[in-house]
Amino acid sequence: MADTDTQDSVTIQQLAAQAGDARVSDWVTVSQEMIDKFADATGDHQFIHVDPAKAAMTPFGGTIAHGFLTLSLMPLLSQKTPQPRIEGLKMGVNYGGNKVRFLTPVRSGSRVRGHFKTIELVEKRPGQWQQTVEFTIEIEGQDKPALIAEWISQLFV
Repeated sequence: MADTDTQDSVTIQQLAAQAGDARVSDWVTVSQEMIDKFADATGDHQFIHVDPAKAAMTPFGGTIAHGFLTLSLMPLLSQKTPQPRIEGLKMGVNYGGNKVRFLTPVRSGSRVRGHFKTIELVEKRPGQWQQTVEFTIEIEGQDKPALIAEWISQLFV
């Protein structure tokens, strides 16, 4: 796991000036247990996610993670990404997405990692900043990513 506590701290203005810089997380394994827990949490028990025998007979050749599970790995992968601490940050909240595309299924047992690139970080009102990040999930050994999303957060300092 990336240790973000040992990274330098930056002001929100310094971070805004770094827009365009990219960060890459550590690898995370998407296990069948993780997929099953997500199915229980969401009520989505479609066989391609939770029944290895039936899923093996599909073009996927086995179970795959839910697309929304893949998207929901964003916070975990962000925590596993070296990044500076933002001075005075009180909280960050999700605001929404401009686009999300699920490009390649994530097979159970696959390792994934996140690529984060800040597109924009602008002050909307005093102490409230809006950050737009391009988020891509890479699957180990695959040419095509699992997903690409453009995600918006509000940061309060």
